[in-house]
Amino acid sequence: MLRAATAALLAAPLALAALTGCGAQAAPTQAAQKEEGFTVPAGVQKQYEVLAEELAEKGKTVESGEWTVNLITEAAEPWFDEHATHFRAPKAGETHHIEIIPTETSTGRIVPDVPITLEVVDAQDRVVQELKLNFYYSTFYHYANNFTVPEAGTYTLRATLGVPGFNRHGEKSETPALAKGTTVEFTDVELTKE
Repeated sequence: MLRAATAALLAAPLALAALTGCGAQAAPTQAAQKEEGFTVPAGVQKQYEVLAEELAEKGKTVESGEWTVNLITEAAEPWFDEHATHFRAPKAGETHHIEIIPTETSTGRIVPDVPITLEVVDAQDRVVQELKLNFYYSTFYHYANNFTVPEAGTYTLRATLGVPGFNRHGEKSETPALAKGTTVEFTDVELTKE
């Protein structure tokens, strides 16, 4: 089921990349693009390929209306913060880097500017940690933070996505895309001490 959901999620961006021959050779110059038509940059294709691989290996996906919400859990990770001027190593006790990748169901595009809060809920339905997620530039864009999970076990991860803060084009008679947030749960998530 996960592989089918992942394939469906990434079908549109990858199909467009395949039709344009993206990744088969070095990126064309702007002049060549004008002559040959538009091509999807290799980095965009790579972003969706790596995301699909990681979701297939260690991820989960939940659909909720206009949203497809993807989850990847990894060991705690370092990053650059403060506008990329300060290197931050994982702090003592941080055990997991939990990533949420929200996409628009109809297009498969990763959605920017989404306020996201993630709760780690134990088997007794207690929230053991709740954090706001940061937006990350990486091989694929994602939202994440490092969490301190008290003990290895099975957890529910609850992601609350707010309404993205960007403007939307459209006509007055239309309903704006992604005008409502959502809350999704990923159940039976094994979090081990990595």
